[in-house]
Amino acid sequence: MEKKTVLITGASEGIGFEIAKQFANKKYPLILVARNEEKLAYASAQLSPYTEILTISTDLTKHNAAKHLYDLLYSQNIKVDILVNNAGIGLEGAFQTLSLEKQIQMIQLNINALTELTHYFVQGMVERQYGRIINLSSISGPIPTAQMAVYSGTKAFVLNFSQALHTELKKHGNIVVTAVCPGPTKTDFTITGSMNSLGKMTNIIGVSAKSVAIATVKCIKQKKRVIIPNTRYKALLSLAKLTPTNYIQIIMHKLMKG
Repeated sequence: MEKKTVLITGASEGIGFEIAKQFANKKYPLILVARNEEKLAYASAQLSPYTEILTISTDLTKHNAAKHLYDLLYSQNIKVDILVNNAGIGLEGAFQTLSLEKQIQMIQLNINALTELTHYFVQGMVERQYGRIINLSSISGPIPTAQMAVYSGTKAFVLNFSQALHTELKKHGNIVVTAVCPGPTKTDFTITGSMNSLGKMTNIIGVSAKSVAIATVKCIKQKKRVIIPNTRYKALLSLAKLTPTNYIQIIMHKLMKG
């Protein structure tokens, strides 16, 4: 059977690059999207011996960038069968002290670009009655996290949006939407987002980006609506469901404050 084409945003490093490696090892044709052309070139060089690679450098925090990306692929008659919305920004700190501009930029990337790309590419999936949409959420989605109020809010949107869309698309064939909710993961994400407290937590309990990627790619066949790629984080979420919200907020706030 012809391999399905995979588009991965934020594919030049971290979890996105590890997801790309997993798909490349399985010979899926890849479209790698990221801002940094140099890192994209490196990713392509690493993966091109295994599969066909197309790289597109674009900044999805910019207005209309998602539409331009879709139009570019549409003009070349390139179909996307598996969409991995991995690109995201994180910021840590008190809401009122963080840059409003950067927080709005985070909403643009974590919510708006993800929603736009999903809307554009799902049209073809519905027509072909096949598709996979994998959206990277976080354990901060189901667990509101003080000191990361906007980030946590964006990931809650991704989680709820993905689950609702999964149900909507069931009647349109073999289409699955999955929210992946990793916990602290050992990448440069906490550094680029100035997330010092989360970075310290990651050094202690964080998991590897590779393990998150393996769990993510498995969901192509598993058809699950939510995946939590680590047993300890599954246990944490189970405990959170049994604990009053105000207590969870106190605990998370103390953790983030160090």
